[in-house]
Amino acid sequence: MPSQFARRGQPRLLAAVVILGAWGAGLTMLVQREFYQGRPQRLAEAALRLNPSATYFAVEQGGKVIGFASTTIDTLTNGVDAIDYFVADFPVGGTQQRTSKRSIVKLSRGLSLKTFDTQVDSRSAPVHTGGRADGDSAVVYVKYTGTQPTDSQRVSVRGPVLLPAVVPIAIALGDKPKVGRTYALPTFDPSAMTSAVTAFTIDAESLFTLVDSAKFNEDKGEWVSALTDTVRAWRVGTPDAKGGFSAWIDAQGRIVQAVQPDGITLKRTAYELAFENWRITRDRATAANAGTGDILERTAIAAGAKLGRSKLLSMTVQLGAPNLKGYDLDGGRQHFSGDTLKVVREKDASIGANAPAWQDYQMKDLRARFRNELAEEPLLQAHNPEIIRLAIKIIGDERNPKLVAQKLEQWVFDSLTKAVTFSVPNALAVLHSRKGDCNEHAQLYVALVRALAIPARIATGLLYVNGKFYYDAWAEVWLGEWVAVDPTFGQFPADAAHLRFVVGGLSRQAELLQLMGNLKIKVLEAK
Repeated sequence: MPSQFARRGQPRLLAAVVILGAWGAGLTMLVQREFYQGRPQRLAEAALRLNPSATYFAVEQGGKVIGFASTTIDTLTNGVDAIDYFVADFPVGGTQQRTSKRSIVKLSRGLSLKTFDTQVDSRSAPVHTGGRADGDSAVVYVKYTGTQPTDSQRVSVRGPVLLPAVVPIAIALGDKPKVGRTYALPTFDPSAMTSAVTAFTIDAESLFTLVDSAKFNEDKGEWVSALTDTVRAWRVGTPDAKGGFSAWIDAQGRIVQAVQPDGITLKRTAYELAFENWRITRDRATAANAGTGDILERTAIAAGAKLGRSKLLSMTVQLGAPNLKGYDLDGGRQHFSGDTLKVVREKDASIGANAPAWQDYQMKDLRARFRNELAEEPLLQAHNPEIIRLAIKIIGDERNPKLVAQKLEQWVFDSLTKAVTFSVPNALAVLHSRKGDCNEHAQLYVALVRALAIPARIATGLLYVNGKFYYDAWAEVWLGEWVAVDPTFGQFPADAAHLRFVVGGLSRQAELLQLMGNLKIKVLEAK
């Protein structure tokens, strides 16, 4: 009976995720020309006022936080990119099932749809769709199996094609939002490949108190509100639509809160409260139940695993997931083809053989090429005088880039106490506390390396230890090529048990978490 219930409930569960995602960036909506008649100039002006932004949401069900969501807007010279993430653990059939959604939508500078790619991932019912607008008269819609298109259809539509997130913007920045106003919008449902006119009504106005910034409470071991802001919002809903939903939007058309009939709610808040507190709760549960699953979503230290100075030279695994597009699986020492990933550890003798000379790291062209990998970030204070002085002290008179990077790795490994932490890694704070898990080790190490003008970045993925896979974060240093370094375990280079999935800081952790619970790994070879 539980399994039958789970199977019957799965389409409804996925529908809930897709409906909620429609407010962020997931599907496509068609808005008839008549609705915009007399307003194109106003919409164009609204598009010009769009700025790059990131909005974060806590995902709740029955008053309990079960996940995290975010919407990122990137403004480019020739268009706008909207990236939407949703990841949550739903109780299905007596177990926790990870369901996630990732959408990447490309818009013109006038906010009309160019292309879209949406993935809803779960173990039992993955969905991957994509497509493109063909003028104002059609949408070319594609279904995928894995990474291969399996069905392509051309769907006729009326009017320009717009992203759903543009609808709240159009409502908010068109005529001033007012209770009682109704908008009749033709909508397009990619799952059914049909369009229908949907009525959107502003039926309420209210004030919300939102968390603007957060601070870490050492006693509670979690993030709490630091500053709040009062925001006026209007509720826009689809009262007549079957399975309708409602969302509160502010004066800029940004979602404040969205509600779906299945009891799932998205609430806008600070990143730390939305993501980090959810991660902390999961980490504690994982640490308490270490060893009960094939993939543990925290560090190997948290699970009590011992790695030491392993010398695993190569590893080949088969990855099973609904879709792995967009992850940093291929490149450098990793080779990804089909569903097979092979990692080959760098040879000690060849490391740094093609590295620039010490003085060349100061050259303008190299610094421009690796601008992001040399930059200071809010929690990665590579240009802080204290970080710079320490880096110079550690390397002494050494000027060989390979040995410089190795000295810094050894110092971090020797100087930091290995301890599970539940806060956001902060390089300067780690330097003062001298303790942390893999996140803290990687954060401080990358800051020290960048302080000496050597490009470095954080890699996040899975670590294979004693037959199990664990969440891990390590570093990559540019020595003529990217070399993996794990200061948590004193590995220079890191062995082939490290499977990199994403490159970048905290903002990309949510992407990796989407896979956890849905990813299956089979070890084909390890030697």
